[in-house]
Amino acid sequence: MHSAEVVEQVLELRAQGLGARRIARLTGISPRTITMWLSGGVPRAARTAARTLNTCPVCGHPPRRLPSLEAPAYAYLLGVYLGDGYLATHARGVHRLRISLDRRYPGIIEDCVTAISRLMPGASVLRQQRSGRWGEWVEVGAYSKSWPCLFPQHGPGKKHEREIELWDWQVRLVKQAPESFLRGLVHSDGCRFVNSGRDGWRAPRYSFSNLSEDIRILFCWGCELLDLRWTESRHTIYVSRKADVARMDEFIGPKR
Repeated sequence: MHSAEVVEQVLELRAQGLGARRIARLTGISPRTITMWLSGGVPRAARTAARTLNTCPVCGHPPRRLPSLEAPAYAYLLGVYLGDGYLATHARGVHRLRISLDRRYPGIIEDCVTAISRLMPGASVLRQQRSGRWGEWVEVGAYSKSWPCLFPQHGPGKKHEREIELWDWQVRLVKQAPESFLRGLVHSDGCRFVNSGRDGWRAPRYSFSNLSEDIRILFCWGCELLDLRWTESRHTIYVSRKADVARMDEFIGPKR
């Protein structure tokens, strides 16, 4: 039987953004056991120790009641976060969700603000104008101690340099609102464009580009939940079939 300290180490590695396979390599514990723990099957002794320490096993802070998660709002914000968001650490365990959005699309900015407001009722949602070598954008975000619990993919380093996996409760929420999840991903790292050929042939197409193979796989999984056919070229996923593009137009459409 594994000690409470070993379980706590595994949960801490998960909180740092590591996936089950990498944790297994670091600790020597079987991936099956780690997956069971991360899915909530923590040994009773470890649960008792966690209550004694009065800490949240995900973020390490005192336990707090998270807001009731609305599936469409969460799935959308998860998609945007995986593409263009990250959590900045501040004093006293507070984190700031920071999402960078193209200022040319005020509709997407409003969708992001609305999703944050639904997930964090009463929180002040910030919008800040930014500029730099990549142009001009709007940074949308809010402060909370709960962000690491809502986005356990948070961790050190860039997303494409570490393993990205959804937790079971995230999978359940995305399955309830796959359209919202894909919409968030496309609003962050995707687009709708018109493909054309030399003979004057033209047809709309969706694309999603991300350096992280894990995040691209999640986009493909979202497509498969809706029976959308996809193809891949290097770091980009395409949805090109006429019927599939028409289906995506129902809940995404051109950026606005």
